[in-house]
Amino acid sequence: MPNDPYDDFLKNIARMVEDIIRNMPQGEGARFIGYTIIAGNHGETPQIIHIGKNPHEEIEYEVIEDENYLFITASLPPGSRFAAYADISADSVTIVVGEQRAPIRLDSKIDVIHSFYQVRHGVIDIILKKKKPV
Repeated sequence: MPNDPYDDFLKNIARMVEDIIRNMPQGEGARFIGYTIIAGNHGETPQIIHIGKNPHEEIEYEVIEDENYLFITASLPPGSRFAAYADISADSVTIVVGEQRAPIRLDSKIDVIHSFYQVRHGVIDIILKKKKPV
């Protein structure tokens, strides 16, 4: 399947934003917590569906869903001495930072093997591949 020309465009924008953030002067008052750019499949309009917000104020997250994936982005507590990770299971994911936990129940079944997460600049991005219905 050929790439959608907008995918390359969005990748270039993501690189530019990353360069801006990396070279931003410290102490100017502006602060980025994180960003995610998700390109839809050819001919599809991207959809944003908010499943919920974590009741614990320590770890706030947002869930975006499309036909095949769930994308979870969370701001991690500043100054933590512990590495953050995502505990991914078939029907939930838990964001863990030391003793702090943010359990997230999911409406879709997850293909755990093809799901992953990345922690960068105080933000954890979790990409969960949905299991195909049988």
